[in-house]
Amino acid sequence: MSSTIEALVAALRGRKVAVLTGAGVSTESGIPDYRSPDSLARARRPIQGPEFVRSAPLRRRYWARAMVGWEHFRLARPGRAHMALAQLEARGIVSRVITQNVDRLHRVAGSQDVIELHGALAEVICLDCGSLEDRDALQARMRTLNTGWLDGPTPIAPDGDAELPDDMVARFQVPDCLPCGGVLKPRVVFFGHNVERPIVERAYATVDEADVLLIAGTSLAVFSGYRFLVRAANRGIPIAIVNRGPVRGEERATLKIEASTGETLAALESALSTAA
Repeated sequence: MSSTIEALVAALRGRKVAVLTGAGVSTESGIPDYRSPDSLARARRPIQGPEFVRSAPLRRRYWARAMVGWEHFRLARPGRAHMALAQLEARGIVSRVITQNVDRLHRVAGSQDVIELHGALAEVICLDCGSLEDRDALQARMRTLNTGWLDGPTPIAPDGDAELPDDMVARFQVPDCLPCGGVLKPRVVFFGHNVERPIVERAYATVDEADVLLIAGTSLAVFSGYRFLVRAANRGIPIAIVNRGPVRGEERATLKIEASTGETLAALESALSTAA
């Protein structure tokens, strides 16, 4: 066992562990992030929530691209990090996973207690009546409205959509809400919108009830995730970080491992299983 894994095992053994994850745990599953070195080399402006709400052209562009990207996104499978955390939860080591990801891969891996800070692309909400629709059902409706539309393999983007030329976007027919004919939006928190307060409070409670906070695969560049590191630091509990690249607030951590989250968390789970 490497000295870094030994240090991580020592930090977590015998403690109730809250986990905060970000895009870095899903890159091994083929879902890109915004802030890895590779992603920064192909800078792309993320969807802005207020613009999505007020701009019909932006919604058309989003849904046209989302229809293309969805098949790739929905077929993504959990990676080693997801599986390791699910196993650690099953063994009573991880109390709950707080994730900034919208891919639902923690649940697919078997984690039972997951807080999805930013929602999940698997669900769609009507901005007018609040009705929910399954994303696969919406995909079927979009195919009916856009016969022959491309929804095969194409490079996926972090929002679960894909790059498309403007002339293709202009031809796309956007579906309406079935019950009321209103505007549809993926049930996720886009940039510029806030996480609902009850979700934030439940996540705070998770950190408050834990003995240690494990942060994996996130730079904590946005406040919605960073606040939980601050909460743990203010409580004085140990903070362990596994991430490639700088992490906001890492100077307040007890331990930081700069390595692959999948490899590191799989090694952690194996070491804790052996030690049990």
